[in-house]
Amino acid sequence: MIRISFVSTYPPTHCGVAEYTRMLAMSLKSIAPDSIIHVFGDVNCGEERFDEEARVCVYPVFEKQSKNYSVVLDYLSRINGVDVLHIQHEYGIYGDYNGILEAAIEARREGLAKKIVFTMHTVYHPLSRRQGALVFQKNLNNVDAVIVHSFVQEFELQYQGVDPIIIHRIPHGTLLNPYLGMPRHRLMSDLGIREDNIKGLIIVLPGFLRKDKGLDILLESLSHGDWPSKTTFIVAGEVRDPEVKDLVGKISSRINTVFLEKYLTKNEILKLIALADTVILPYRDKPGAYSVSGILHLSMGSLKPIIGTRVPRLLELYQFVPRLTVSTRNPLGLAKKIKWLYENYDYAVAYMTNLYGYAIRTHWLRMARRHLSLYYNILAS
Repeated sequence: MIRISFVSTYPPTHCGVAEYTRMLAMSLKSIAPDSIIHVFGDVNCGEERFDEEARVCVYPVFEKQSKNYSVVLDYLSRINGVDVLHIQHEYGIYGDYNGILEAAIEARREGLAKKIVFTMHTVYHPLSRRQGALVFQKNLNNVDAVIVHSFVQEFELQYQGVDPIIIHRIPHGTLLNPYLGMPRHRLMSDLGIREDNIKGLIIVLPGFLRKDKGLDILLESLSHGDWPSKTTFIVAGEVRDPEVKDLVGKISSRINTVFLEKYLTKNEILKLIALADTVILPYRDKPGAYSVSGILHLSMGSLKPIIGTRVPRLLELYQFVPRLTVSTRNPLGLAKKIKWLYENYDYAVAYMTNLYGYAIRTHWLRMARRHLSLYYNILAS
C-alpha cells in the first residue's frame, strides 16, 4: 500500500492542471485500489471532502501565488505523512517563487514525506526572461524526481543544469472519448446548441479563450480563398481575454459561428469534440514557454482530424501528423489546410492513424502505471 499526496488545484477550480490531477488520481486508484491518495488543493476547490468518483480525500489548503506553503506541512502532519509528496507545478498557480519547493524539502526533512516528485507542466527557456522561474528550475536538483510531458521540456531542463537522472518524461494522459457513439441531436441538446444553427462541416475550437489560442489568425484566414458555404465554427470556452469576444464577433460576421461562452467541464469538452468533424488549434506560444496541450489529448482520444500550428504545445501533433500542421501566424496556410481537409476528409481521417495509435499508447491507465512505477523506484532507491 502506497500513500500519495498531490499538491495541486482541483475541480471545481477552473484550471487544466486541476482536471489533470483528478484524472491521474482516478487512474491511480483504478490500477492500485489499495493506495491512499490525498489532494491538498487550492482554497477554491470546495469544502474538505471525499471525492466518491475519484476515491481520494480532498482538502482546501493553499492560496494561489503564495510565497509560503508551510500550511502543506500542517496537513501532512494531520494525515501522519505520506510516502510520496507529488506537486503538480504550474507557474500560474505557484508563481515564480521557491515557496512550494522549500515546503516540499522541509516536509522530507521532517519525515512527513519520504520522497518528493514535481511535475513541471511548463518549463521556461532563458528567452522568457523570467529569472525567478529559471532559478526555480535550477533548484529542482533538490527533489527526487521531475516529471515532464515532452522531449523539449526534458532537454531544456538538462541544458539548465538539472540532473538527467531525476528527469522522467511521462506523456500527458489521454482519455478515449466515451461520447463518440452518441447521436448528434443529443450532443447538441446537452451542449445547449440549436440544431438549426448547425450546417455542414463542424469545426471546433475548444478550451480557455485567450490571445494565444490564435483566433486572430483564424479570422484572417477567412480572407483567403473561397470558404465552403456549408461550414460551422463552434468556438467554446471560458473567456480569459476581453479582446477574444470581439474576434469571435468578427468571425461570426464572416462565417456561420456558434459561440459557447462558458467554462466547459471535461465531459462537455468531450461531447463538443464528439460533435465536431474536426478540431482546429491555431495556437501561438509565448516566447520561451514549453508545455503540452491538454485539449490536444482530449481531441486525440476523440479520433477526429486535428489541424494545428507547429508550436511546442502541439509538438505531438507535429510529430505524428505533420501534414495537418501549419507554421504559426500563417493565416493563408491555415485557410489552405482547412480547404484541403474539406475536400479530402476521408483521407485525413486515415492519415490520423498514427496519432490515434499514440492516443491508445498514452491512455490514462498506462500513464498511471508509469507514475506508480516511478514512485516505487524512487522509494526503493
